[in-house]
Amino acid sequence: MVAGVQIHTEVAPDARALAFLAALHRTFEPTRQGLLVARDVAQRRYDSGVALDFPPETANIRSEPSWNCAPPGPGLEDRRVEITGPTDRKMVINALNSGAKTFMADFEDSSAPTFANMINGQVNLRDAVRRQIDFVSGGKQYKLVDEPAVLLVRPRGWHLDETRVTVDNTPISASLFDFALYFYHNAHELLKRGSGPYFYLPKMEHYLEARLWNDVFLFSQSYIKIPHNTIRATVLIETLPAAFQMEEILFELRNHSAGLNCGRWDYIFSAIKKRRADRGAVLPDRKDVTMTVPFMDAYVRLLIQTCHRRKVAAMGGMSAQIPIKNDLQANEVAMEKVRADKLREVTAGHDGTWIAHPLIHDIARKAFDQHMLGPHQYHVRREDVKVAAADLLNTTFPGKITEEGVRGNVSVALAYSTAWIGGNGCIPVNWLMEDAATAEIARVQLWQWVKYGARLDTGECITVQFIDRIITEQAPTVRSLVPNIKEEHLAITTSYLKGQIRQEWPSEFLTSDLMPVLSKADGVEDKWQKSVL
Repeated sequence: MVAGVQIHTEVAPDARALAFLAALHRTFEPTRQGLLVARDVAQRRYDSGVALDFPPETANIRSEPSWNCAPPGPGLEDRRVEITGPTDRKMVINALNSGAKTFMADFEDSSAPTFANMINGQVNLRDAVRRQIDFVSGGKQYKLVDEPAVLLVRPRGWHLDETRVTVDNTPISASLFDFALYFYHNAHELLKRGSGPYFYLPKMEHYLEARLWNDVFLFSQSYIKIPHNTIRATVLIETLPAAFQMEEILFELRNHSAGLNCGRWDYIFSAIKKRRADRGAVLPDRKDVTMTVPFMDAYVRLLIQTCHRRKVAAMGGMSAQIPIKNDLQANEVAMEKVRADKLREVTAGHDGTWIAHPLIHDIARKAFDQHMLGPHQYHVRREDVKVAAADLLNTTFPGKITEEGVRGNVSVALAYSTAWIGGNGCIPVNWLMEDAATAEIARVQLWQWVKYGARLDTGECITVQFIDRIITEQAPTVRSLVPNIKEEHLAITTSYLKGQIRQEWPSEFLTSDLMPVLSKADGVEDKWQKSVL
């Protein structure tokens, strides 16, 4: 075992990889903690009425036309369709075989971070990189095609701890845990095969958080003796503060950057959470917050303009629809939504898009093949775009709050959270593939509606008592949405959601709040955990 490193569960990663992880922790943990404190300070500023704006101290970076990002890494030149999903073995094979150009293997919002899930996911990716992932299940053989999708990996966000591993009596960063194991075990092999270590970086709120990632990349490349600037990373712009710092985030990562992505669902969640003290920012039903409402449209246009100005990919967002079996008419309605979404993205100038299911691939691919004849659209400069800070904050648009919307939010929040603490981080609900982001929107919308006494379209005021009644009525229906749930898990999430609507401010992340349940199941002592339960 590595000095100072403790594993608080039964499974232990390779000692050499743990030594690398310990070196990362000792070098970068103080910076991470300082940046998390800075998030809290910024939130108090927003709560006091200071509006978000483009940082004045970096105006020179935004105005300087001469800098560009690195060219795409091998295999990332054309990313017109990216499929995403968790890292279980069957999903990895199906995604790599889907026909998509790239596959984002996700340790974050579509994975429930039991230690078994995290370690098995690393094993599956290691095997996939080496083309050794084939297996047989239920008499069916799962085998990689000759030319699978290019692999990208999303570690968990900076805010999360990996409580099952401590270094010098401190839980390590979950981000560094996921990154370090994948990078250490696979970077050399990926380079040997003509690819590279490629990542998606989630949940950042400030360009200094991007600088931290860049420092981690430089350190890591030196540690295993591969050339600097080999890593490529795409940043998800999925927090409201990050939308005001896109240029700066690209600048910090410019020698490792593979672009930006519109993480649309988390962005809506962040927009509610960051403007929690603004009663003028109350949003209607989730279904009414589309990509064409003012604040979302401004965010998309600015992202495309920013990326293409710096010669890097501007990736579109997720279509969560999945095929509807045994109902051709309903399925065609759902697939038409996918077509319209992908057409909007490609004609706006995006260089690629996300899908959640292999059977959606052909619809997305057709839209991009028809309207994007080259490998990307960097030449679409969108010089017509003029986005001011007020545009990114414009939440004035038509929409209603309905009882159906309230019930839908309660159902998805309960269903997802219950599945998550049961070890499943990605579930189908009403023919949509839901992950943590949509559950987070549901949770903070319920809080926001109660906080500001919002009214239904019927005129009824949304109160704690009203939401309590809906939760009580909807909880039994979760059993039909999530098979084989445990009653104690549903009791935990029901109590949690009722507690959330009573808070002065919503918790930062439900995954942070519920993580102690997973840690306890893995045998971790309470002293290593942070809990609001």
